[in-house]
Amino acid sequence: MSKILIRGAKVLGGAPQDVLIDGEVVAEVGEGLSAEGAEVVEAAGKVLLPGLVDLHTHLREPGREDSETVLTGTRAAASGGYTAVFAMANTFPVADTAGVVEQVWRLGKEHGYCDVQPIGAVTVGLEGRKLAELGAMHESAAGVTVFSDDGKCVDDAVIMRRALEYVKAFGGVVAQHAQEPRLTEGAQMNEGVVSAELGLGGWPAVAEESVIARDVLLAEHVGSRVHICHLSTAGSVEIVRWAKSRGIDVTAEVTPHHLLLTDELVRTYNPVYKVNPPLRTERDVRALREALADGTIDIVATDHAPHPHEDKDCEWAAAAMGMVGLETALSVVQETMVDTGLLDWAAVADRMSFAPARIGRAAGHGRPVSAGEPANLTLVDTEYRGQVDPAGFASRSRNTPYEGRELPGRVTHTWLRGKATLVDGKLT
Repeated sequence: MSKILIRGAKVLGGAPQDVLIDGEVVAEVGEGLSAEGAEVVEAAGKVLLPGLVDLHTHLREPGREDSETVLTGTRAAASGGYTAVFAMANTFPVADTAGVVEQVWRLGKEHGYCDVQPIGAVTVGLEGRKLAELGAMHESAAGVTVFSDDGKCVDDAVIMRRALEYVKAFGGVVAQHAQEPRLTEGAQMNEGVVSAELGLGGWPAVAEESVIARDVLLAEHVGSRVHICHLSTAGSVEIVRWAKSRGIDVTAEVTPHHLLLTDELVRTYNPVYKVNPPLRTERDVRALREALADGTIDIVATDHAPHPHEDKDCEWAAAAMGMVGLETALSVVQETMVDTGLLDWAAVADRMSFAPARIGRAAGHGRPVSAGEPANLTLVDTEYRGQVDPAGFASRSRNTPYEGRELPGRVTHTWLRGKATLVDGKLT
């Protein structure tokens, strides 16, 4: 079994320590460690975090391998410091059966750049009319615990109630894409001053907030867990905060792009900024940052949504919604949350590793950096600053809103159960 000695790393941003990896586990953490024959990684000045966990990734396989595959998506994940990702169900065919989720899970096992945990669809075909095989997907080899129709809202209250009741039996969670469809027909961007000036169909905040309000009340009624995907408005923050104050079992996520970008960028008519939910206002961005800092929002999730060139290089109205995010997420969080003083690195570890692993029941991930724990780790050069160049992405798609933008921080190493997947910024 190989040994790796990480020397002088700031574990969770704290005082410099040495970390010895022996095989698949962390063998020892302390000062002045040595190990005969160990590979030494000089990490002075760098921050060591537990491997990141993304509760919201689109890997596109099966069906849209022109956008992404499990292989390219997990390579992108490793490049961004992730050791586990949860793959959304809106594939072709939809991941609404045990067979499809097992296919995705096995592809993740074969490629080995990070663990892949499939998310099962809530309804058959994401059509919102009939519950999918929730129990069969949970009992399958993939062991599905998170269910979502992401990309579409489970807008039927009865179907949502039944899903919450069903997953309660095995401790699962329904992750809701909060978008009232009737309120967003023809919507192209956030409804507000900018949409009015540009003449683009508006996407009102209430379309998100009304669904969240309904679903937290349903979760309270049923006594089940509900998770809110890509929360994006100040009003949504207040509803989740209220629900938590009542003891409702609700968790929520925010994307990196909603922590940084605003609807003012839509004035460029560049479809790279077209996303679901849409970029909101500066007021919303401030509210999201504060909510992530105080714990109202539990986690950061990328909503990594790769699209081929032709789906974005077109007029705004015809363009697909979504952005890639796995390879830039940690840098955006550093810029918006750490460098602003809202979070320290220990809190980043919570929002991007510990909490998402706990919500998704990702065994072996989101664990402390301590002796006996799985060696799922990521090393970050927090002093680095550089321009984002999508030409160097491991993802098959290039639809990043950060091209040419300078961002801080760079993941230099990622280890999955002691095996290096990224070394000196290069995939192994």
